[in-house]
Amino acid sequence: MASVRFVAIGDSFTEGVGDELPDGRVRGWADITAQGWADATAEAVEYANLAIRGRLVWPIVDEQLEPALALKPTHLSFNGGGNDMLRPRTSVARVVEAFTHVSRRCDEEGVQLIILSGANPSGQLPLGRVFQRRGDLLTEAVSAVFADRPDIVRAFNWPDRELSTAAYWSEDRLHMSARGHHRVAARVLTALGMEPPAEWWSLPSLPATSARGAAYYRQHVGPWVRRRLTGTSSGDGREPKYAAWTTFEPLHG
Repeated sequence: MASVRFVAIGDSFTEGVGDELPDGRVRGWADITAQGWADATAEAVEYANLAIRGRLVWPIVDEQLEPALALKPTHLSFNGGGNDMLRPRTSVARVVEAFTHVSRRCDEEGVQLIILSGANPSGQLPLGRVFQRRGDLLTEAVSAVFADRPDIVRAFNWPDRELSTAAYWSEDRLHMSARGHHRVAARVLTALGMEPPAEWWSLPSLPATSARGAAYYRQHVGPWVRRRLTGTSSGDGREPKYAAWTTFEPLHG
């Protein structure tokens, strides 16, 4: 059994949406972190990822936390609240309660918790100022509640101004591109005390291909609105991509 058993729970941010591989699978920062962890330590890492796109924060906790803990991990990463912030009348306090619940359960199980805030897409989004304000409030609230917990690993991405610029985002402007996911993975590894490859902080950017004007609303905003009106989610019917342990071997050395 590997000495590191890392499980990730969350929504599309943790599932890896926006970082699509040529075969259609999504990768994302958590997969990249697992490989980087194995490379940095020259030891195999056992990795699982139960994240499902579209999930609100409490469904993440209710559906993913206990199955994740049942795997007996050494480390568990948690992020949530991004989809909550897209909805009116979201309670920041209720989102923070989810973080404290996850923290308590990890304490009880002796699991090292890694908490993340998502990256900030508001500069590219309609109603961006509204999302900026909500994200600021949530990040501040989560930071405050864990201020006296230096034992909890923090990888906060919301305040990263460079990561919020268009070069790090996919064409839907709501999910990070491969470039953005690598930057988040670099931050997580750094928070864990490892040195990621320097280029992960800023991979070469690709030419902008995102839809503009009416095309953007038709391709990306319209489907999102329809899901809200019909009470459906982009994650309906999806299964976790790594529900059981998958071994990541060091690629070098």
